[in-house]
Formats: sequence, C-alpha cells, structure tokens
Amino acid sequence: MASSDFRKINIDQYDEDQLLEEELYEADPRDPATVLADAKSKAAGVRGLIAKGDLGTALNSVLENAPYGPKVDDAKILTLQTLLLILNSTKPAEIPTRVKALSSDCQDTLMKYLYKAMAMPGYADVNSSALLSWHEKLTEVAGIGCIVRVMTDRKTV
Repeated sequence: MASSDFRKINIDQYDEDQLLEEELYEADPRDPATVLADAKSKAAGVRGLIAKGDLGTALNSVLENAPYGPKVDDAKILTLQTLLLILNSTKPAEIPTRVKALSSDCQDTLMKYLYKAMAMPGYADVNSSALLSWHEKLTEVAGIGCIVRVMTDRKTV
C-alpha cells in the first residue's frame, strides 16, 4: 500500500451515526414526474397571467406548493425561471404591494428563491438589481425573521 492510499478511503461509510439528507426533513410526497408536470403547468399558467398583467396572482401561484427536496431539480430550476420572469416583469413601485399581499409562508418561499437566484452568478435570467430590490422590500415587510427562517429551514427550493 502506497503512502497516499489512505487518503482515498471514505471513512464516512463506517460511521454508524451518519446523517443522510433524506433524514433531515420529509421529502415532497409527490413523485418527481408529478412535481415536474406541476411546475410545467404553473409556468404555462404564469405566462398567461403575465400577458394579462395579473402579476399578483402569478406570484402567488408560483410560490404556493413550491417543489422541494431531492430528485426534483428540474422542477426547482423551472420554478426559479418562472419566478424570475415575474420578478423582472414587476415595476419597482409595485413591489411593496405585491410583497404585502403574500402570506408569511409565501414570503419565506420568495426569500428562498431570491437567495437561490443570487447564488447563481452569470445566470442569464438573473437581474441583480431586481433581486436586491425585491430583497429589500421583502425584508421591510416580513422583517429579519424571514431571513432567519429561510437560513434555518432544511427544505431547499
């Protein structure tokens, strides 16, 4: 055995108390194909609502029942793209009204998506100034508690 072979051993496989991601929270009860189909139908519905100018309903529909957990990455990305379309379509003066109309759960979900979008540098759909405006207005309405709940929640979007 060479002197560097020990570095290639995964010692976590021998740990009896290893915590798996699936044990941290309950997974989305829907199967991944259903979650993706729901995300696609929401995206189509949101495009229609944006065309009509009904951004409040579009925002609510995206944030309610958002996909979470492992194995639904395609649905998460599609939902993020749909949400970014709404955020970029909203005028800055309308942001506080839109945020106040959301439930506290939807506000927390929106904050999760804002942080996810901010973590994607160079992503074509991300308008950083719009994200920062939404973050500012959301923090004013929902308070610092919203940020704390998002940072400590194990359900990632």
